[in-house]
Amino acid sequence: MRKAWTFIYYWAPVLIWMVTIFTASGDRQSFQHSSRIIAPLLHWLLPHLSEHTVYNVVLVFRKCAHLTEYAILAFLVWRATRKLVWRDKRPWQWSEAGVALWVAALYASTDEFHQTFVPSREGCLRDVLIDSSGALIGLLALYALGRWLKFW
Repeated sequence: MRKAWTFIYYWAPVLIWMVTIFTASGDRQSFQHSSRIIAPLLHWLLPHLSEHTVYNVVLVFRKCAHLTEYAILAFLVWRATRKLVWRDKRPWQWSEAGVALWVAALYASTDEFHQTFVPSREGCLRDVLIDSSGALIGLLALYALGRWLKFW
């Protein structure tokens, strides 16, 4: 029973986050739908912006969301791989971060493949690189934070 609880405690958040990413890859979170929210807000806040500028701001916002969601995924996989506990004083292991990065990059690839089947989306190697970069940036930030707080 303890092994099942340990698995659920560490890996359930990873699986839940993966389902969240998968759900966001559907039609409802496509550029056309998200720009319906962000673009009117930009027009309201800054009515003089050109359509081209609004388009670029929406695009940057969406790509930052990609970076963030994969940084979170990498953190969750790292946490599950490390089996992180409170006041953990073990040194940083790049191998654990490497596993987290590979899992995030592989999942980014499958996510983009999934998007090729969604009519309003497209799978794109550029997005795999953006997602993987988000995972790497998240892990490097985690490492830096841990060094700063003297966890490792």
